[in-house]
Amino acid sequence: MLAVLLLSLSALATDWQQPPAEVMDVLHAPSLPWTYTAPSGAHMLLIDPVSYPPLADYAAGWHELAGRRIKPGSGVSFGRYGGTSPRVIPVSGGEEIPLALPTDARVHGVAWTADGERFALTVERGTDVGIWVGSVAGELRELEDLRVAPMTGSVSWLPDQQRLMVRAVPEGRGAEPVAPAMPTGPKVLEGDGATARSTYESRNLLKTAHDDALFDHHATSQLVIVDPAKDKQTPLGEPGVYASASWSPSGKYLLVERLVGPWSHAVPAWRFAHEVEVWSKKGKKVATVASLPLADEVPVRGVPEGVRSVSWQATAPNTLFWTEALDGGDPMAEAEHRDRLMKQEAPFTGEPTEVWRAAHRLWSGGRWLDEDTLMLTERERMRRWRYTWLVDTTTGEARPWFDQSEDERYASPGSPQLTRLPNGKSVLRREGDSVYFSGSGASDEGDRPFLDLRSTTSGEVERLFRADADKYERFVAFSGDDLIIQSESPTEVPNYHRVTLGDTIEAEDGEATRAHTRAPVTAFEDPAPQLRQIEKRIVRYEREDGVPLSFYLYLPPGYEEGETLPTVLYAYPLEYSDAATAGQVAGSSKRFERMGGASHMFFLLQGYAVLHRTAMPMVGDPETVYDTFVEQLVDDAEAAVAKAVEIGVADPERIGVIGHSHGGLMVANLLAHTDLFAAGIARSGSYNKTNQPFGYQSERRSLFEARDQYIAVSPTFFADQVNEPVLVIHGGADSNPGTLTPQSEVFFEAVRGSGGTARLVLLPFEDHGYRAKESIEHVLWEQLRWFDTHVKGTGD
Repeated sequence: MLAVLLLSLSALATDWQQPPAEVMDVLHAPSLPWTYTAPSGAHMLLIDPVSYPPLADYAAGWHELAGRRIKPGSGVSFGRYGGTSPRVIPVSGGEEIPLALPTDARVHGVAWTADGERFALTVERGTDVGIWVGSVAGELRELEDLRVAPMTGSVSWLPDQQRLMVRAVPEGRGAEPVAPAMPTGPKVLEGDGATARSTYESRNLLKTAHDDALFDHHATSQLVIVDPAKDKQTPLGEPGVYASASWSPSGKYLLVERLVGPWSHAVPAWRFAHEVEVWSKKGKKVATVASLPLADEVPVRGVPEGVRSVSWQATAPNTLFWTEALDGGDPMAEAEHRDRLMKQEAPFTGEPTEVWRAAHRLWSGGRWLDEDTLMLTERERMRRWRYTWLVDTTTGEARPWFDQSEDERYASPGSPQLTRLPNGKSVLRREGDSVYFSGSGASDEGDRPFLDLRSTTSGEVERLFRADADKYERFVAFSGDDLIIQSESPTEVPNYHRVTLGDTIEAEDGEATRAHTRAPVTAFEDPAPQLRQIEKRIVRYEREDGVPLSFYLYLPPGYEEGETLPTVLYAYPLEYSDAATAGQVAGSSKRFERMGGASHMFFLLQGYAVLHRTAMPMVGDPETVYDTFVEQLVDDAEAAVAKAVEIGVADPERIGVIGHSHGGLMVANLLAHTDLFAAGIARSGSYNKTNQPFGYQSERRSLFEARDQYIAVSPTFFADQVNEPVLVIHGGADSNPGTLTPQSEVFFEAVRGSGGTARLVLLPFEDHGYRAKESIEHVLWEQLRWFDTHVKGTGD
């Protein structure tokens, strides 16, 4: 008996495995390139992404520094591997122009000049990060004797568009501090009665004095003006930990945000104490805009008190705007107004001026319409509603422009489009009194992206472009008066086209739009033609209580109508305030199918049907919607399974469920509270919400205010009811506070200890998502093997 018990609890030694050849062929098919469109729209820069770095790169380790993981040596964000083979392509037509970058170099950033004729590439090579400058004619060269400090560094063009601002490695910086052989003491945290809490624990925070020294080493930079034409470098000020640095439109002043110690071990760097200063163009401090303390007592889902979101007015030479909370930053506090907009003009010696007060939290810093008008959006938390205003910053008068539920997709106006001024600043792109908007164009038939002109006076909307009904086409950028769009279909590779708009016409569906002609820009080829045999369509149905739902049904190559198949249901629960928005269709069946990573879509290559983006809405008051989380989850799943069986695709005895993160929580709860599924795969999930005592997802109540609810949504407490096989997968170094790796270890032990069938796979070095080649291949092998055994019934 003892020997049997020991055997059942033993760890299994497993080497890295690979999925079948047909899966490997698709997984490692070439990726389509990243594209970076010049502000002029005359050229595009193409770069091939590095998709699956080897696990050896991860095994080299990383530093966890104040909310970020970085690579030792270079300081580049850990998990970012950049791209290779940069080349330029003219939008008007012509051959690609290759750029002569060394084969071992990786591009991490692109900064175009406002005229779109030149660019600066941030390039990692070995342990160094440098700057290469080039032109659309194909010229490219490295700036000598210049190393970027990438942890806080960025590269941007000055308003003259001739010189660069670089956060560089300070001259004389030595080697990285060496970790002590023994800890210098224990980890100590303490509380002093504060009641405001935000969840940051273990999100790559500083933990030791050595971490502090590493943060100083990698975060400290020297602001440098670089003139590529003259090979001249001019340092500004002294080295410091600069979170941001931006020039005024005139180029006369520099806005600097500088972090100041001592460094906290309780919050990430963006909550550290900092000074917001204005400098002269010579690097001398002119004024202090704000001295902000450590923000370690910010209310849950609140904002820090004091000055925030400081930025230059894009349409004035030297004017600053920012936002300040009027409710102590506390979303639960009673307040007539929650935020106010502030203004200060050069020479920054007088008192700042209040411009406007917002009843709700301002969503962002806004966008400039003209010399005096700022577009601002505020968010009403309880209604999940957004209001967009046009604020006259000279008079303080505000005109409502439009408002809508933040969950609304069908009537969404989309996002405003920007244009680059000659000084590099961005403003709203206009035609007369109207602003260009592009959006997803969601509908019952799926997304049909659009480009509109929306009047700032009448609110009237003119539709300029809408995707063809049999394709998925989206607006990318302007090219002069023409458009650049990306067009794809289930059988056509996503490629870029230049579109010339004509007169207004009436489309087949009765909607007015503009006639247009198009010319191809790129001619990318299909990297995985075997996927074109996959069929897909939108399926709509209703939950028992009438909430409209949908999923995308994918059928494997060679499927014959009427055949019932083993089926995989994939979903991610989302919260909604009302049933109407919860039932709106998201996505499109007209997309060109690509597969990558540890995607559940690979089941299609093994004869499974897949229910993709299965709607799992949680509908109700944002304050209490999680009181009925499990009940609604069960109702959603029952409706989806019933529909899949009704249409004759799914075999009710052979359905598996898979989810990642919050979807992992979904899987575990469905296995605990239903018998709908033959087996489940839960990845990187959170299975005990009491580990997040001050809120999770949209839940704002603390554990102590809603103890029963926290337990009810936590499947670890119901692990004895999980009577279907469950595969639990987790990154061994998950830094997401809500899904730390022990969550899966405890859930697995709870299921196994209760007599359930479970398998735990911990991926060395992986974070919340999985990236390494060996990890991705192994996860696919595990997933296919698990469902082949427990769903399809053909595994070993």
